[in-house]
Amino acid sequence: MPITDDEVRQVLDTTLSRFLTNEVQEILEGVNERSNCGRLAIYMHETAQQYGIHEIYLVDVEYNRKQQGQIKTIMNGKGRVVRVNCDVILHSRGVILNQDNLIAVEVKKVDRPYDEKQKDRERLRALTKTHLDDFCSGDGRTPPEHVCGYMLGVFIELDRFNFQCKVEYYRKGRKFEEASIPFGRDIIAQQVALR
Repeated sequence: MPITDDEVRQVLDTTLSRFLTNEVQEILEGVNERSNCGRLAIYMHETAQQYGIHEIYLVDVEYNRKQQGQIKTIMNGKGRVVRVNCDVILHSRGVILNQDNLIAVEVKKVDRPYDEKQKDRERLRALTKTHLDDFCSGDGRTPPEHVCGYMLGVFIELDRFNFQCKVEYYRKGRKFEEASIPFGRDIIAQQVALR
């Protein structure tokens, strides 16, 4: 049975809640992005299993391969082919062609350069397109030339200075929602109280 948009969103929201609750100290200490992504991937794997997402779906960090070991590519906003790897993805590694790609996540800390954040957003727009004219098959049988078709793209900006996690949600090549999730203030209050 196909996985629905609502199921994918539940997996993401639960994953993010667990991550922000359990990894708050590391986020506030400013650990690097790869560390945050690794931890987020662990929570996503556990959550996908909890929600009954078939075991063929895997969570990968910085994954950059597609069918037959080829390097993943996308078409950027200027029509150029570029190599791509996403911070965290939930996918079937090409096993289930008609619903291979579920969630693509990009994570940035608030103090990273604006251009880096924009490249991540552009990547999510490309990854969530359902078809890309001549180079992304949507027939469920033919592997696409370029990576696309993620059901949900998510840009996460961790702002440890203001205790906020800003989230942008992408579907079908467009941002459709934004949210700001507070985190960590209770940890700081506890530390102050202990002094």
